Amino acid sequence: MKSQTSSAELSDLLAGLKPRLQEGRWVFATFDNRAELPLKEAVAMIREAEGVSLILPLSFALKNNLSATPVFSWITLEVHSALDSVGLTAAFSRVLAGERISCNVVAGHHHDHIFVPEEDGRNALEALRKLEKTGPLENI
Repeated sequence: MKSQTSSAELSDLLAGLKPRLQEGRWVFATFDNRAELPLKEAVAMIREAEGVSLILPLSFALKNNLSATPVFSWITLEVHSALDSVGLTAAFSRVLAGERISCNVVAGHHHDHIFVPEEDGRNALEALRKLEKTGPLENI
């Protein structure tokens, strides 16, 4: 059964967005599927055909001679969103695209996490706060 999110539900999600810029600087690193993974350091992991991708603190990557570019800021949307809700990702990604800010989204069980280029972290946060105040956009 396909989930249906009404515009009222999307409005509620956006009104409670509560974007929060996390402390730290973050990088994506890929490890061979047979590698010993530094899971205690990782904030997220996904297995791909090319290996296991981890999101790690920049400081850990530098200490361990891992690729350290590009560097990202991490924004958590503190609204408790359902994994089957419709439109939330479209709404915030459209706002960020309008500001010419790329975003990499990781959905947790309770919250969405957005990784944006480090230099765009504050601007992304402000754009998301504006979305929280104005509500859903037309034609999402």
